[in-house]
Amino acid sequence: MIGASVGGVHALMQLTRALPAGLKAPVMVVLHVGAQRSVLPSLLSKDCGLGVSHAVHDEAVHEGHIYIAPPDHHMLVADGKVVLTRNAKEHHTRPAIDPLFRSAALAHGSDAIGVVLTGDLDDGTAGLQAIKQRGGIAVVQHPDDAFARSMPESAVRYVQVDHCLPLALIPALLTALVTAPAQPFVGELDSVPEHEQALTLQRGDVMKHLEAIGSQSSFACPDCHGTLWEIRNSRPKRYCCHTGHAFSARSLQQTMMTTGDEATWSALRALQERAILLQQMTMEHRADGDELSAARLESASNRLERQVTLLRALLEQAPEPIE
Repeated sequence: MIGASVGGVHALMQLTRALPAGLKAPVMVVLHVGAQRSVLPSLLSKDCGLGVSHAVHDEAVHEGHIYIAPPDHHMLVADGKVVLTRNAKEHHTRPAIDPLFRSAALAHGSDAIGVVLTGDLDDGTAGLQAIKQRGGIAVVQHPDDAFARSMPESAVRYVQVDHCLPLALIPALLTALVTAPAQPFVGELDSVPEHEQALTLQRGDVMKHLEAIGSQSSFACPDCHGTLWEIRNSRPKRYCCHTGHAFSARSLQQTMMTTGDEATWSALRALQERAILLQQMTMEHRADGDELSAARLESASNRLERQVTLLRALLEQAPEPIE
């Protein structure tokens, strides 16, 4: 299971071209592509000895093939088959890495191998934790080797990573790992991934799942405006809502900034449109000789123009998101 974001296309091309044609495992890949058309399968297949395709819902997963999450769909694995869903975004993105990793942990336990490559923010960290909690193996591209170091850094900080190494060494490592016998998992199973997967797929009693893993926070979901629940004992701190949107503290901050910025620019546009309309009405009344109404409308238009100037200045001075 491989997850990547910013800089991920080149990283995936380098990694997959070095995988042997007879790899004794399936490879499932999530790259943050959103809803945009993706040509990643054709790019990877040019120099890769494995079959490569966008995953298809309910298709069987076979070794020696690379399955890529299609645009605007989360990709999960269950009962040896691909599960595709357009349910709620996680980390304000779809496809996201965490749903795939989480499903692999639940479906394959100690046989699961999670790989976090280059990317911003921290998608993949919670999913890698789930893989480790079920006895699987965590592999991370070394942050110094990554085009964008944020995702690998988060994984190294919050997960007991088994291997952290440059991208060029990862193909040989994966080839060795898939041929080595998996170590049997010994320990207590954490039920949080099961509840989170049920929320992703909107299965069962949503409120019971939320109550089992968290408590209500003071924040509203920036995607659907419902109450966010803080997942207990999560590191980094994580949140989810009843519709399935999920965030880390960092992705929540980023999404809040984005949606707030969009709302403020919409407000600015509305003020500008009102001011323009008032200016047009002022000219019409003046042309009709109604100076009293024209003066009143002009005064209101001037007040709106001052508000527009102030709001634009505030927007232009807004701080960048904090990583």
